[in-house]
Formats: sequence, structure tokens, C-alpha cells
Amino acid sequence: MLRVFLVDDHEVVRRGVAELLASQPDMELVGEAATCREALGRVAATLPDVAVLDVQLPDGNGAELCREIRQRHPRVRCLMFTAFDDDDAVFASILADASGYLLKSAHGVDLVHAIQRIAAGHRLINPVAAQRAAQQMRAMAADDPRFGSLGLRERQILALIADGLTNRLIADRLGLAEKTVKNYVSTMLAKLGLEHRTQAALFENDRKHAQMDAQIAGRSLPHP
Repeated sequence: MLRVFLVDDHEVVRRGVAELLASQPDMELVGEAATCREALGRVAATLPDVAVLDVQLPDGNGAELCREIRQRHPRVRCLMFTAFDDDDAVFASILADASGYLLKSAHGVDLVHAIQRIAAGHRLINPVAAQRAAQQMRAMAADDPRFGSLGLRERQILALIADGLTNRLIADRLGLAEKTVKNYVSTMLAKLGLEHRTQAALFENDRKHAQMDAQIAGRSLPHP
């Protein structure tokens, strides 16, 4: 039996998915949640094979919830199940280590197959959309003067966010209070003109890629 956990703030969606999974002989819905806070505790208690997560939740972002679940429970695979078809959401899901990304406009059988394939270790994220999002963020990050506006501590925290660390882990790593880290993150996001930490992670990763590409290109130039 594949053990599935569902996180969605719409009761109609939860009921529909629950009925769908109940009709499958190899699947069991072991829990539901409507918020990130509820989900973290209930996922820890049930340890499903696959967590199906909405991207937009009342108290947070589904991609960040995915990242937190993957850090705490590496064996739990995550499927982003959302109405949002945009590059930022796809790429944020990739950075959060989601195993798949499926639109709610898909048929029920598509959701069943996605859960089965993810449980078997496959990844189901459209490579074309992922590449398009990566190119967009890389173009933004290359030689971006906004990075120069950050202080040393803000740059440290930005790098750790890009590595996938939560505020709590960053606080432990740098010897700071978690509230202090939150304040640094808020200031850093304001300087970068971003709204979410997942966007900051995209920015930093693509800035590093752009630097590496420039260094490689520089080394390949002929000497005069």
C-alpha cells in the first residue's frame, strides 16, 4: 500500500482526492492538513510515502513546506499539486527537492499515476519549464548590482538559504537567535526586491552559475 498525505486548504479538493485514493486498491490516505503548521506535525506522525502539497497555503508556501519535509524526513517524497502554471513556482519546487509538479487541471488518473511513479523514485517535472525558469533567473542574477547592496551577514544568510537551510538551521550555524535571522532575511529580501526566500535561493544559485560561466569563458579566451 502506498501511504499518501494531502495538504490543501480547500475542503472540496481534499474530499475529491480522498475519494479518488479510496478507489485505488494500492493506495491509502493516511492524513490531511490545511496549513503548513498542521502538515509538519501530521507528516511526522504518519510518515507517508508521498506528500501531495498545494503551492499556496494560508500560512506559507508549499515549496518551503516541501523543503522542510524533505530535510526532516528524506524518505517522504513530495508532489506539488497546484493550479499555478508558472516558471517561478516550478523552479522553486525544483530547489525544494520536490519529486513532481502536477496541475489541478489534470485528470484523476494522472494524479494516481504521478503518485505511483514518484513513490517508485521517478521525477515528474517538465524539463522545458524548468530550463526556461533557470534561464530567466540566471539572466537576472548575472552581475546584478543588488547583490552589492548586501552586507556580509546578509550574504552569508543568502548563501545558506540557497543551500536549503531553514531559519532555525541558519541560526544554529551562525550562532544567532532565530528571530535575528528572520530580521536579516526580511532586510535582505527588501534589498533584493524579492518577496519570498525561495526567490532568494533562485537568485543566489543563478548568480553563482553566472559567475562560474564567466570564469570558464574567461579561461577559454586566447592570450594576446
